[in-house]
Amino acid sequence: MFKKIAIFGAGLIGGSFALALKKAGVVEQLVGVGRHLTTLQRAQELGVIDVIATSVAEAVTGADLILIAAPVAQTGAILASIQPHLQAGTIVTDAGSTKSDVVSAARVALGDKIAQFVPGHPIAGREQNGPEAALAELYVGKKVVLTPLPENAEQDVARVAAAWQQCGALIHRLSAQQHDAIFAAVSHLPHVLAYALVDDIANKPHAASLFQYAASGFRDFTRIAGSSPEMWRDISLANQSALLSELDAYLLQLTRLRGLLAAGDGPALEAIYSNAQQARHNWISAIEAAEQQNKEGRE
Repeated sequence: MFKKIAIFGAGLIGGSFALALKKAGVVEQLVGVGRHLTTLQRAQELGVIDVIATSVAEAVTGADLILIAAPVAQTGAILASIQPHLQAGTIVTDAGSTKSDVVSAARVALGDKIAQFVPGHPIAGREQNGPEAALAELYVGKKVVLTPLPENAEQDVARVAAAWQQCGALIHRLSAQQHDAIFAAVSHLPHVLAYALVDDIANKPHAASLFQYAASGFRDFTRIAGSSPEMWRDISLANQSALLSELDAYLLQLTRLRGLLAAGDGPALEAIYSNAQQARHNWISAIEAAEQQNKEGRE
């Protein structure tokens, strides 16, 4: 499918994309670009990429597809560096967790070449970072959300979708605004909460004792606080408006719970807990049913 793919950021997300396409046998050459040579060298040693580009021009020239898998705050600068070398027929996409800001940056950076940029977001990850964390199976059965632009040619969107499908992913489409509102609630807010809780515990004078007795519930709730602080700083700021709305709504819920607890209102607390339990049960059941359907479809 692809003679040459250039990946800006050969860590977990970009590296897993590369490994999956290699495993599928649909790419001849994978070229890595990044800020740190040592990271790229490690990615090459691990077989994640084939070639380390010595310049943006070298990486971009002759590429069928370019994936930007760097922190979202870097997207504009990366696109601006790509723009002078971007040839007709080359498609650019990204893996950023926010989309409205990325689209705005792309319009400024790419100008009249904006039609060649197809925004995307793979809904998969781990708390580990770097090329060592990359997995060929990371995207199997996972969603990839594309937020196409009015300028995009349908065949270019389909080509980006096909690349992700070769990784085992399921393709969904949303507008950039829909995407950011949804993920502020179900991804960005949970990360903020996990970071806040661990930071609060870590700053207490008896933190060592608290962590000593923290068990699986605390570990599971706070797992995502092990994710890249740089990446989540950028995501938080990039989706500031939607995230603030979700934080405000959550603060109201906490205030409500505090009031019920202070009043000793057991039935009301139990009603909230029961509703949450049922909603989570329904969600898990839906996930398991979808995974089983996908498994049967691949067999």
